[in-house]
Amino acid sequence: MTINKVAFIGLGVMGYPMAGYLAKNGYEVNVYNRTISKAEKWAKNFKGKISYSPGEACADAQIIFMCVGRDEDIVEVMESKNGILSTIKEGTIIVDHTTASAEIAQSYFNKLKKNDISFLDAPISGGQAGAENGVLSIMIGGEEGAYHLVKPALKSYGKAIELIGPSGSGQVAKMINQICIAGLVQGLSEAMAFGKKANVDMEKVLSVISKGAAQSWQMENRYRTMLDGKFDFGFAVDWMRKDLSICFSEAKKNGAHLPITEIVDRYYAEIQNKGGNRLDTSSLMKLVDK
Repeated sequence: MTINKVAFIGLGVMGYPMAGYLAKNGYEVNVYNRTISKAEKWAKNFKGKISYSPGEACADAQIIFMCVGRDEDIVEVMESKNGILSTIKEGTIIVDHTTASAEIAQSYFNKLKKNDISFLDAPISGGQAGAENGVLSIMIGGEEGAYHLVKPALKSYGKAIELIGPSGSGQVAKMINQICIAGLVQGLSEAMAFGKKANVDMEKVLSVISKGAAQSWQMENRYRTMLDGKFDFGFAVDWMRKDLSICFSEAKKNGAHLPITEIVDRYYAEIQNKGGNRLDTSSLMKLVDK
């Protein structure tokens, strides 16, 4: 099966470059974005097509990629009057890159399977830089057949691509990812603040510990901006709290305990209360570096 016609719904900081990589890799890409001017800019940069509704963008697509904000945004682009479901054909595969609940993934998987349409939940990790450099991690839930059909396209912007398990598994993997990040960022924030208080040369310290057991993506990519007190370089606090709320909902269902994550979430709430909604997640350091 040759796949060349795809649609991409949602051109945010992640979706914009991801759709661009698909175009660069030879796919015919039809895009839709609620802010049409952004879609028009994308089309000029990548010589793709733009549409004025999700349904229009998806009418002839063999694969539909989505990267929107929340569960309710998925429902809107899927089920609105001119949504995806108004034009989608049998045999189409939907790849949802939104970080959302496992329940909504499972719901659409079951609903669409009856009509011979595949739905893969495929949340992403790697941040804006990962999207712009085409090196995202993609964790996927769904059926193996659909996964193998879309994997060549995912390689356009994905470096680590893995089918985790059945529908919803990709979203659970993303929850695990966000739980890990929450603890890491808090630990790194405390360590940076501690080092500054101790008046040691943090550049030298980090040159050593970043090569050992303390190494992390957060350390490698955020330590410099954290030490400089700059927090406009990544995933926003508002979006992190949205993701963590999904984690807490899932934890209630499966009986998991997330005490550290709950503490970090309260710290993020404090950042929001101070007006830091759009600061990146490393802004936790503002609470300990006083």
